[in-house]
Amino acid sequence: PGVSSKDDCTTDMEVVQLTYPEDVRSRVLDQVAAGSSLRSAARDAGVCAAAAGSWVRESGLGAMHRGRRGGLVKVRIAEVEPGERKSPRSRLTRDDREKIARLGGLGCGVPEIARRTGFHRTTIARELGRHADAGGLYDPGRAQAEAEESAKRPKAPKLAPGTRLRAYVADGLRRGWSPEQISGRLRVDFPDDEGMRVSHETIYQAIYVRGAGSLRAELECAQALRSGREGRRRRSGLPGKRGSRPWVEGANIADRPDEALGRQVPGHWEGDLVIGGDMSSCLITLVDRCSRATQLSRLDVHTADVVEGRLEEMAADIPAMLRRTITWDQGTEMAEVATFELATDFKVYFCNPRSPWERPTNENTNGLVRQYFPKGTDFAKVTDEEVRRVQDLLNSRPRKALGFKTPSEVLNEILLRDGAMTI
Repeated sequence: PGVSSKDDCTTDMEVVQLTYPEDVRSRVLDQVAAGSSLRSAARDAGVCAAAAGSWVRESGLGAMHRGRRGGLVKVRIAEVEPGERKSPRSRLTRDDREKIARLGGLGCGVPEIARRTGFHRTTIARELGRHADAGGLYDPGRAQAEAEESAKRPKAPKLAPGTRLRAYVADGLRRGWSPEQISGRLRVDFPDDEGMRVSHETIYQAIYVRGAGSLRAELECAQALRSGREGRRRRSGLPGKRGSRPWVEGANIADRPDEALGRQVPGHWEGDLVIGGDMSSCLITLVDRCSRATQLSRLDVHTADVVEGRLEEMAADIPAMLRRTITWDQGTEMAEVATFELATDFKVYFCNPRSPWERPTNENTNGLVRQYFPKGTDFAKVTDEEVRRVQDLLNSRPRKALGFKTPSEVLNEILLRDGAMTI
């Protein structure tokens, strides 16, 4: 029913635009307002869906959608207020998902939904694709529940010990297959089993990285890959800084004894400095991975020689049977580590750069210390008696991980079991 009109153009091609009578436009809008779908109204009026959609958007009239109790409710797009994100890092909330469903029900496309919610269109497209059902319908309640379930931590590793997937991967590595070949072959051997899926990157991490899901228990790292490498190769084309931290060489956390990975053997400690508000004073924190027993000591400065001397004094209070390893970061305060090891029989290992999660027990303890000494505390103004009091409080604090026993109780049980004097 359209009437064509020609517009002048600078090329030889003629641009033809279709205009529809006002009564056709009104009929489409009336049908949409009455509850008909956009496609149905366009088909009945004999116009294309794109034209009908533009009329609906221009009028501010949205399609009918079902309310929470099943009744039909007429809503205008203009009634859905544009949203504004509180932060670029903020995630979709339940209200955001309700708004997405509402705008989608009104026939808005992804760009319009993104504009009105304040999120990027890629975020909206992924949200709709990830949580739509088989019929393509998006349910905000179900989407919120699925998102909350997916966000739960910690998650069981894909290659958890004792699983069929782990056994398959380990067997493939023993046969000389690459991680990518193993990942691809899983789809061939188990086409209908989604549980038998793992990416080659996850396999590489299980080979190179120690921790939950690591394959080092079954395989020698150097034998798992054809390259024979025991760590990832640097990807940067810039030359590395060789020799800048000589005290770290040969003492990477990857070389730490396997018994230190668990928490069954006492004597494997983690340490760090809690820096004061003046950026000079500090608190040395040492914590045993098995018993969570904690030692604290205050310093006015944290130069390498001062830290080394104080660590020797702290180690003297630890029974010889509990002096196995200490895991520390790569800070310059440990530059005199060789002197410390010679004097105490401790062996010190260093985490990878910017990897505090490799000292999880110590990081947790530092958080507990901040309960008593908030961030910004000047430790030069804190007495040794105050530090000792906090140390006693931490060692007499029940811990869920210890079955609500205290670190002091667990440590004394260990010493009594092994015939040593309690502390």
